[in-house]
Amino acid sequence: MPSSLAHRLVPFLLVLGSIVSLGIGTSLAKEFLFPLIGAAGTSALRTGFSAIILLVLWRPWQAAMTRRELAFTALYGMTLGVMNLCFYLALKTIPFGLAVAIEFIGPLTVTVLYSRKLTDFVWIVLAVGGMLMILPLRGNQSGLDLTGVIYSLVAAFGWGLYIVFGKKVSHRHSGQTVAIGLVFASAVTIPVGMTDAGAIISHPYLLLVGLLVAVISSSLPMTLEMAALKRLPHKTFGILVSMEPAVAAVVAYLLLAGKFDAYPNPGYCPVGDGGSRQRDNGPP
Repeated sequence: MPSSLAHRLVPFLLVLGSIVSLGIGTSLAKEFLFPLIGAAGTSALRTGFSAIILLVLWRPWQAAMTRRELAFTALYGMTLGVMNLCFYLALKTIPFGLAVAIEFIGPLTVTVLYSRKLTDFVWIVLAVGGMLMILPLRGNQSGLDLTGVIYSLVAAFGWGLYIVFGKKVSHRHSGQTVAIGLVFASAVTIPVGMTDAGAIISHPYLLLVGLLVAVISSSLPMTLEMAALKRLPHKTFGILVSMEPAVAAVVAYLLLAGKFDAYPNPGYCPVGDGGSRQRDNGPP
């Protein structure tokens, strides 16, 4: 393969690997962790374990960091924590693929703000068209839970800032930056997730599941994304992640054995007592 072609493909493969890994990890979390420890507890396990793993692996304290770099890394981490927590909370009432589609408004906005060429806007239009095809915007009854939509929008805001702040420190070592960022992300998610600590203690095997989810849905994809940001401008990264809604929907459908519902009824709820897939007031 010519070196120039390989150079162009590497960022694409990094983003694609991140998206697939994130989709697999989130699907596993939704299926095995949500019914027992809820969205907040799952988010806390995910970011907490990911921070520990990457701190041990990369030992970021060995590298010098300026105050400016630390400030942007903290902002990068806190927006990551908000994004993760709100996205998981959104999954309580709306399906995975739709939550990702709404959340994509964040990177799409970043792409619009940083785009200057006509070809960039062609890709933006295509991305928006694909997102509108996924969203069930049909008349007055969209079937989307308002709370889930709001959480997804907050996650979208966090995702947009995550890209901006991540680019500010993308010159640093990817693993070390993500490790420190996940410490700050954990400072956001763990206090909220502590409300589900009792359930975690009652089911200690969940720690192993949480560790697996942390590796697949945070440690690996966040490191891959930071490596991609080293090689890409904001706008290009935002365009590439437009693959995520479609990839997430496919991954969720395959891993959850067809339980993904693109157009849920108003009674849809992916988490309930004992893993129930319907709210009490919803149709059977």
